[in-house]
Amino acid sequence: MASWQEEIRGRYEQEISGHFEAEERVVFPAASEIAELQAIVKDLRREHVELRQFFAKAAERNLALSNLPEFVEKLAHHIRKEERELFEGMQKTMSLQQLAVIGAALDEALKPATRVCSLPRKPRPTGE
Repeated sequence: MASWQEEIRGRYEQEISGHFEAEERVVFPAASEIAELQAIVKDLRREHVELRQFFAKAAERNLALSNLPEFVEKLAHHIRKEERELFEGMQKTMSLQQLAVIGAALDEALKPATRVCSLPRKPRPTGE
C-alpha cells in the first residue's frame, strides 16, 4: 500500500484544495488588477493546474515515487513565489485598506479549511 500517496491525497483534500480555491477566488483577482502582478498571477494559476495534476495522480495511487522530488520542488517553488513575489508585490502596490479588505475576504474564504486543519491529539496514557 502506498501510504505516502494517501497522505498526499489527504493533505490536499483537507488543506491545500481550499487554500488554492481561496487564492483563486480572492487573492488572484485582486492582484490581477495591478499590471505589474498580472504575469505572476498567470504563472501561479498555471502552477495550481500542474500541482492539482500531481495531487490527482497521488489520489489515484499513480504518482511514481520517482516523480516525488519534482512534485515537492514544484510545490516549494510555488509557495516561495507567492510569498516573495505576489505577496510582496501586493504590499508594495496596494493600500493598507485594500490589503485589509483582501485579508478579511481571505479569512472568510479559508474558514472551512480552519475547521479541518487541526493537529491530531496524542492519546493520553492510562492512569493520568
